[in-house]
Amino acid sequence: MRTKSVKNNKINVITLGCSKNVYDSEVLMGQLKASGKEVTHEATGADEGNIVVINTCGFINNAKEESINTILEYVQKKEQGLIDKVFVTGCLSERYKPDLEKEIPQVDQYFGTTELPQLLKVLEADYRHELLGERLTTTPKNYAYLKIAEGCDRPCSFCAIPLMRGKHVSQPIEKLVNEAELLAAKGVKELILIAQDLTYYGLDIYKKRNLAELLEALVKVDGIEWIRLHYAFPSGFPMDVLDVMNREPKICHYIDIPLQHISDSILQSMRRGTTQEKTTKLLENFREKVPGMAIRTTLIVGYPGETEADFECLKNWVIAMRFDRLGCFTYSHEENTHAYQLVDDVPEEVKQDRVAQIMDIQAQISWELNQEKVGKTFKCIIDRKEGNYFIGRTEFDSPDVDNEVLIDAAQFYVKTGEFVDVRVTDATEFDLYAEPISNSI
Repeated sequence: MRTKSVKNNKINVITLGCSKNVYDSEVLMGQLKASGKEVTHEATGADEGNIVVINTCGFINNAKEESINTILEYVQKKEQGLIDKVFVTGCLSERYKPDLEKEIPQVDQYFGTTELPQLLKVLEADYRHELLGERLTTTPKNYAYLKIAEGCDRPCSFCAIPLMRGKHVSQPIEKLVNEAELLAAKGVKELILIAQDLTYYGLDIYKKRNLAELLEALVKVDGIEWIRLHYAFPSGFPMDVLDVMNREPKICHYIDIPLQHISDSILQSMRRGTTQEKTTKLLENFREKVPGMAIRTTLIVGYPGETEADFECLKNWVIAMRFDRLGCFTYSHEENTHAYQLVDDVPEEVKQDRVAQIMDIQAQISWELNQEKVGKTFKCIIDRKEGNYFIGRTEFDSPDVDNEVLIDAAQFYVKTGEFVDVRVTDATEFDLYAEPISNSI
């Protein structure tokens, strides 16, 4: 691949979107390094490199806008002679490749989500099958994502993921255990299991929901101390997972289960395959079978046809359920989804107001729940040092989206990447202040 630069090619990978994209970028970087390429992640300035690969997100409007703006930013750098080549991959490219090629032709080439071998070929690297499980992790050294499946078979009306990621494909248990062992050998202590739907795991290759058996295998990996579950679906949840969670101390008492809404009419239109009664019962079962379990969810407001009554139903349910963690988003009207046939009839200002109302309710709940933690002791993993604080998490908190534990670095020293027992001394809505029980200066 000839470039204008006289220096050796250096490839800078830019990752946008969710943890699944992070995983894909890490696989790409691992393959590039194995081919002897110099590769970096989200470098800036002098370290930026002369070839840029942008791994895009195309999930909702805000994500698409960020991806397009990032592409335009690097195209401008290319036109200014600051970089030589710009390649685009990921979900936005998968979904809108013809449009992107027409609208932003300055990009050297676009690739879809399944075109890693083709992208590597253009970057003059070989796709090496023997590297399955090998990747350059971009997260702090103590945790890593483990993608157990790709794609989704769910028919949710609002979601474009199947258009970009295809049908559900589970990874075999042996492959995932091997990948976990490789990560543990690099010092990873926490695995965050990700997929579009964890609960569907195994149906395609084992003909049954097999998440519990996968967990039983992963807990045997030496060096892994925490295993966290992300993105479960409420319909058809395999309850044997809760038995394993109770039995195996390595599995965090935590689950991320995006519920989206609770009004029966909205759930039906969303094609979620459940009802308010069934969902409420499921959460009650979670809390009964795993006392103290932290439940994280995400909600969508402003879905087509969402009335004030539907929204009041959702608000009252959030108040009653007292989720440990909650995110709320406005509905995004996505082409080629089932819901795109509906009229996007909730005004944007109403959508934003409803998000604000839900998040105000959750802030109060979070504050109350966090006050109950003051004076209590928790096992904490230290992710990083930032400013005057060491930043950590308890088993009830996932990176980037949940509570953080702040330890005053002027008073105490703790090792990043290590576990430490801490006592919570103060709390806000979304942060815990704590002191290590040992390791103080």
